[in-house]
Amino acid sequence: MTSRLSLPLNVLRGVLIGLAELVPGVSGGTVALVTGVYERLIRSADHGVSALRSLVTGPDRAREATAELRRVDWWLVLPVLAGMGAAVLTVAGAMEGFVTDHPEHARGLFLGMVAVSIAVPLRMLPEDRGGAPRWRDVVVVLLSAVVAFGLVGLASGREIEDPALPVVLVAAAIAVCALALPGVSGSFFLLAVGLYAPTLTAVDERDLGYLAVFAVGAVLGLGSFVQVLRWLLDAHRRTTLLVMAGLMLGSLRALWPWQTESDTDGAGGLRGPYDPWAGPLLLIVVGALVVLALVLVEARREAREAAPVPDPTS
Repeated sequence: MTSRLSLPLNVLRGVLIGLAELVPGVSGGTVALVTGVYERLIRSADHGVSALRSLVTGPDRAREATAELRRVDWWLVLPVLAGMGAAVLTVAGAMEGFVTDHPEHARGLFLGMVAVSIAVPLRMLPEDRGGAPRWRDVVVVLLSAVVAFGLVGLASGREIEDPALPVVLVAAAIAVCALALPGVSGSFFLLAVGLYAPTLTAVDERDLGYLAVFAVGAVLGLGSFVQVLRWLLDAHRRTTLLVMAGLMLGSLRALWPWQTESDTDGAGGLRGPYDPWAGPLLLIVVGALVVLALVLVEARREAREAAPVPDPTS
């Protein structure tokens, strides 16, 4: 279980995850990986979903639900959710403006961050390859990258001015699955189906009806996906982590700073650097250094936790 002393750090992790989910092309799951809480969040979400399922199936299973709820790492989950909520509610409008008004700079910053983040799932690979040749790992990463690259290129970005609530419900369910999967951006999915700007506007203007429907869709999507993801991490850990790395690699296509302009806000065609080029290049380096620092801090923390505790009697 997470220590109470790490409460401020977990709030900060939640803020970073929330900020990432506001940016098309950046996955909150990627930030959760980098900050070292991804698997703990997935496992806690799995226990929460199991508890809810027990309550829904019958009141006689209340004891099972209580047992599952006790397995949730609340000292991690609640601060992270609080940080995410604070980030989304306070920064949604400003983030939309930054992404819209300075697209090259925004994409440059997040390109550097996601590029370095690819190392995180690779660091988590188990040493035992189960007898599989090394080239298989490379093929899994490349195929996943090609899939992500192709899906990003399909984004149209046409904004839906007055989306129907059933559409919002389904889109939220899919987007939250993307949130839980590193390398797949929930915000970019919303952008692709035309709901990115309407959703941020609803958050900024506190449109409670829209937000309530979106929240229901998110809960339904997370409940149906998180247990599958936990099973994959337990039963097929190496392949799952390799797919995550490939998805993150392919998603860089959405974050290339210099893209052709179009009549939509979706991903444009890739171009060579044009003006402005100095600012985006600088922000690529800044983004990379920020994530590298986070990775090093997290690696040092893991090393301290793994170190044997000296025996005071010896």
